[in-house]
Amino acid sequence: MYDRWSLDVFYTGIDDPKIEKDFEEWEKLNADYRKKVLGVSSEDTVKAIEEILLLKEQILNVTNRLFVYFRLRKSANNSDKEGNSYRTRITELSSANAKEDVIFVKYIGEIRDLDDVIEKSELLKEYGFYLRNIRSEVEHSMDGDAEYAFSRLSSAAGLAWAEQYAYLMSNTKFEVLGEKRSFNQLQTLAKSSDRNERIAAYEAQLAHYPAITDALAFSVNNIKLHVLTEAELRGYESPLEMTLAQTHIKRETVDAMWTAVIESFPKFREYLKHKAKLLGHKNGLPWYDIYQPVGNAVSKPYTVEEAHRYLVEHFASFSSDMSEMMDKAFKEDWIDFYSRPGKSGGAFCYGLTWFGEARILTNYAGNFGAVNTLAHELGHAFHSMQTKLNRPLNRLNPLPVSETASTFNEIFLMNDAIANAEGDDKIVLLDKQITDALMILPDMYIRYRTEDELINRRRNGFVYADEINRLMTDTQKEVYGDALDNDYLYPYIWCDKSHYYSAKRTYYNYPYAFGGLFGRGLYAKYLEEGDSFVPKYREMLRQTPMKTVEDAALVMGIDLSDVNFWRKSISTVCESIDLFIKETSK
Repeated sequence: MYDRWSLDVFYTGIDDPKIEKDFEEWEKLNADYRKKVLGVSSEDTVKAIEEILLLKEQILNVTNRLFVYFRLRKSANNSDKEGNSYRTRITELSSANAKEDVIFVKYIGEIRDLDDVIEKSELLKEYGFYLRNIRSEVEHSMDGDAEYAFSRLSSAAGLAWAEQYAYLMSNTKFEVLGEKRSFNQLQTLAKSSDRNERIAAYEAQLAHYPAITDALAFSVNNIKLHVLTEAELRGYESPLEMTLAQTHIKRETVDAMWTAVIESFPKFREYLKHKAKLLGHKNGLPWYDIYQPVGNAVSKPYTVEEAHRYLVEHFASFSSDMSEMMDKAFKEDWIDFYSRPGKSGGAFCYGLTWFGEARILTNYAGNFGAVNTLAHELGHAFHSMQTKLNRPLNRLNPLPVSETASTFNEIFLMNDAIANAEGDDKIVLLDKQITDALMILPDMYIRYRTEDELINRRRNGFVYADEINRLMTDTQKEVYGDALDNDYLYPYIWCDKSHYYSAKRTYYNYPYAFGGLFGRGLYAKYLEEGDSFVPKYREMLRQTPMKTVEDAALVMGIDLSDVNFWRKSISTVCESIDLFIKETSK
């Protein structure tokens, strides 16, 4: 307990005979699925769709067991050579039904009275959103052969370049502060409360990234080319249009959110300038001091045992099921805690809804920020616990709402801590809260803008590393102005952030801004409604895979296309900035 996660719920190890049995089951189910789809007719439409959906459920369950198991193994050890052959088989089996998937999509798309067909079956009613969404996507499908070829080639295209990125970030090592460290480990060091460690990390990043940025530029360029190609083949105007359609969110909602975020930039500049003055900087805040704590309070260390007790106790006031799930996560080895060579950087949560569990990777640093990260990832787990009540094909959340419960947890924990703190302790927590908001609002906008420009330039040719660096720093200057010291900006965010290196999750930046602000809006409603908020919140989380993002928010009475909702959410951050400046100006 309190060390590495256990994956025994999947298999007892690489030699577990259940692995081969699952591969055999997957192959059989794939064959059954292909036969069923190829034999589909219009004679009994309801029965045909029911049988195919039940097969898709079974395939998804076995796919999840194998894919997630080997994905988790690799995340904990990027040198997991034992799993390589299995991952190759998984990729091949995952694309084996591409032709038949297109046939099924077209079959659904050609049913003129689909709504009437859905009403004739309880199973189809449960899958109403899923089926209607298939119909709406028909115009963006390739033909069966093209879908099959594109799916198979993806493993040697976008997915392969993502593998190169992960390998370089985990296995390129150099000495920093007397230890051999990877770039992933530097990301943890860059957020240290020790200024000397942060400066060492910053200087090491500037010194050593050039050795691999050409390789990373090839990765990111080819991944974006992959995405541009897919958008073109599917008939979308752009990868952004494709992403928004696939994640069930309207452009009006994203535009309303960014409008409110852009309006907040002057307030964030005010915060950064004030913080720079407090820390003795005359030309704005250098990048490496964004995470510098303000105040004389000594940052309280948290052992994992203390983090366990703290989280369970604090979230008990919100809901007993949240608190109990957190307790179970710690006690039953759901969490892989500590940084080590070969382990992926950052943190994530995989909801194992088919087991009723989750697995969380973090690089625990032993401070309050690390506790907050655990709260964030456990929010993802709580979300997955709600969707486990749905049928298997109704459990995958659209990206924008996937960060909602996690961010709500962060806000809940931080606001509670601030409310119960005084003096320097309060200042330190306010500073941490504002810094976190800065990272998911103006900084996320920078990442969004940089990715958008990178994709647009990739249409016309290769974008070299130096050009991507300039894109990043130019946008930083545009957003932060003179609030940051322009001699100490950070051009390598595009290297640090794995979100740029996914062929399946383009623009995986705005969901964090969305989640951060949506979570704040939800927290405001919780303060207004108290205990009556919780059951509605659970229900909204359960329904997020079965509704558009906008319709899911309506469960809570929220109109996401209204810019005033986003302005109200951001106003809570602005209030914290005002309080921080007041408390540190005494």
